[in-house]
Amino acid sequence: MKKYLRRAFALILSLVFILSLTACGDKKKDASTGKEGTETEENGNTGSEAKKEDPKKEDQKQEEVTLTLWSIATESDSFNHAYTQAIADYEEAHSGVKIVHETFENESYKTKIKSAVAANELPDLFYTWGGGFSKSFVESGKVLPIDQYYTGEFAEQLSKAALGNATYDGVLYGSTYTTPVSALFYNKVMFDQYGLTAPTTWDEMVHVCKTFLDNGITPFGVSVKDTWVLAMMHDALTLKSAGPEKTAKAITKQGVSYNDSDFLASASKIKELVDMGAFLEGATGLSNDEACANFYNGTVPMYVTGSWMGGSILTDAEKPEDFDVAPIPVINSSNAKITDFMGGAADTIMVSESTKNPDIAGNAVFELTRSISKYAYLDGAGIAAWQVDYDDSSVNPITKKVAEYATNATSFTLWFDTLMEANDAGEYLALLQELYIGNLSPQEFVEAMAEQLGK
Repeated sequence: MKKYLRRAFALILSLVFILSLTACGDKKKDASTGKEGTETEENGNTGSEAKKEDPKKEDQKQEEVTLTLWSIATESDSFNHAYTQAIADYEEAHSGVKIVHETFENESYKTKIKSAVAANELPDLFYTWGGGFSKSFVESGKVLPIDQYYTGEFAEQLSKAALGNATYDGVLYGSTYTTPVSALFYNKVMFDQYGLTAPTTWDEMVHVCKTFLDNGITPFGVSVKDTWVLAMMHDALTLKSAGPEKTAKAITKQGVSYNDSDFLASASKIKELVDMGAFLEGATGLSNDEACANFYNGTVPMYVTGSWMGGSILTDAEKPEDFDVAPIPVINSSNAKITDFMGGAADTIMVSESTKNPDIAGNAVFELTRSISKYAYLDGAGIAAWQVDYDDSSVNPITKKVAEYATNATSFTLWFDTLMEANDAGEYLALLQELYIGNLSPQEFVEAMAEQLGK
């Protein structure tokens, strides 16, 4: 009997011991919400601390986002540094977001972006030109409206007026960063050598060209291969012949025919320059970069392009102090003023409607354009569209001079290939090449333009 009692007592003790171990184990699991208590204690952490770490790590994984941005700010472009620095600043401020920046040459990009829209293959963020160029993109429903993100400090630092070319039917579809204008850049040392000053009228322009030609110097650098460069000159001369209102109405099909004496005058001026040998030989095969190089090294004394050249002079010319800038001369003072400029806030970054991260991209488009505006202005590459609330004493004199032109401008007219609808713009550039080459006379050019524009 005693033998059985001893066995029973031993069994009871064993059960008590097992139950006590189970209770301790359950207690440790409760403290660590399911983790083994002994493991936690061996690592020197309490269960509560372990609970705080895991959700945090999980949140970080969920926040990791990659946005792709397309632009024309290639390594040789004066805006490249501004884009690069703006992206670095953004990524530093948003540790969970990475921006992949892909760049393309200007002319080829126009074809690429149109194809991407048609194929619904737009990246999260993409550079484009406001006005008529992007109108069809918006109408296709491929661009995200971003009014809801244009609030607070963004609305305070970037005026609604600056966003006019990114606004369609009262809805905002993009943000801008610069207010570029066309201008006449010139080598003042070469001008001084022959007693010349920057021309303000067409007669003065002809005198300057003939003086250089008489001394064996080709007056203008230009690219006809990159047709937009030739268009910069033609557009500016047209504005200074027909005036801002008439020019805008003609190229946007608002009741003004392009087959008009004022438009014929600007086409004739291009032909006059070609015939006198004012343009760099071989311009039809030169890219913009190649043509600019001939300006920076003193081969040619003049170049008509956008205000971004101010920054390029600093980085690409051996003696930046040799250069200066002036407005495009007036052809018809009855229609135009020296303070009328081709340009305006057309450079735009938009958001794809198909982006997987609309809220992040919608805010990023404003943060990025604000930073690009700042760095581009400090680099001398562009005229700031955003409020300048930083020290700009380091900005080069040429860029500051162009900024004054923009501030005091009596009008801005977007470049033809931006203000026009995309199909009209493509035909315009093709016709302009034909005019330069001599396959079209000035009269045939304006007639063909009138037919294309339906007037």
